[in-house]
Amino acid sequence: MSAQTARTDGIPAKATPLVDYLRKRVCEDGEIYVKSRVIATEIDLSAKEIGSYMSKLDATETGLSVEAWAYTNGTTWHVTGNGERTCDRQV
Repeated sequence: MSAQTARTDGIPAKATPLVDYLRKRVCEDGEIYVKSRVIATEIDLSAKEIGSYMSKLDATETGLSVEAWAYTNGTTWHVTGNGERTCDRQV
């Protein structure tokens, strides 16, 4: 599967590490507020790529609700589970 191939949930395959990271954090903490540059230190995507994917995740079937929350030195994203199966979903 190439990096540009879409998964069945509507996001590019390259965004899989981001979705996995967000699900893990949401399952551990319930909800998170995070900046793209912070996530970029944890996974192998740039802050710019993460910001681009984050703005599209809310409209996909990932089990996550993503909202641009505030902008101070970069967008802060508010991420919560979107449904009871968020933590049970397999990627």
